[in-house]
Amino acid sequence: MLPEGLRRGKVRAGAPGHGMSIAIVVLTYNRQHLLRRCVENVLFRTSPKTREIVIWNNGSSDGTRDYLNTLAEPRLRVVHYDRNIGQNAYALAFRDTDSDYLLEVDDDIVDAPQDWDTTLLDAYERLPTIGYLAANLRDDEHDVNANILYRRDAHLYSVIERDGVTLKVGPVGGGCTMTSRELYDRVGGFKQSKKHVFWLEDAAYITDIARLGYEAAYLEPLKVLHAGGPYYSELSPEKRAYWKHYYARRARRDAVKRFLVRVPFVARLNARRGWFVPPAAR
Repeated sequence: MLPEGLRRGKVRAGAPGHGMSIAIVVLTYNRQHLLRRCVENVLFRTSPKTREIVIWNNGSSDGTRDYLNTLAEPRLRVVHYDRNIGQNAYALAFRDTDSDYLLEVDDDIVDAPQDWDTTLLDAYERLPTIGYLAANLRDDEHDVNANILYRRDAHLYSVIERDGVTLKVGPVGGGCTMTSRELYDRVGGFKQSKKHVFWLEDAAYITDIARLGYEAAYLEPLKVLHAGGPYYSELSPEKRAYWKHYYARRARRDAVKRFLVRVPFVARLNARRGWFVPPAAR
């Protein structure tokens, strides 16, 4: 619960010097076929509230540079970086924007309704305890994330009403997600990993804002199409390396948990205090 009078520091409508503006950052790497759909069906369907669009090209070698150089959009700024630094580019890209609200959009978000950015912003402004608000995903059998959301981990989610907004609560990913610049600055922005090119910067950000009492959620009615996974594009070596490391580490943690719940009284105390989620309950 936030202290009385403390909100995320969002800019009120009509506040002097502010126009409720949005900056969008898209990172891309060797997925020109998806990026093109993202640009045409997502980025170019934004409202005038989106004042800045930054597309950061992480050293692509598939024609992405040539495609981006053909785009003529006054709000768009393209950065051609010399190598793939993955999610670590978010901190650099957002540093060069000055809008009031920040939006991550993955390059494999390939369809969204007109003025979807305004829908997200209007809901965000009505939710004083939500610091990271994501567009919901359409159910697509070929998309890895949609299958997690609607099938594999569906039991982890519930739909609720809060402050007149319909939310889906549960684990949240950063495919198309808004935060405020004020909150972003308070927690030091998106972190950078010294070990990984691809990593879960969204999860790290959610952990950071949680320390200040803010939550993450999906905006249930706003659904975008996410084209993630091997059906739509080849997994990059950096992603393969990260997920190999991730699942090996999780297996080690689960082995420790299985041992602990066999220790007398640990399972009972864990159920009461919620120290960790037993592997069998995943």
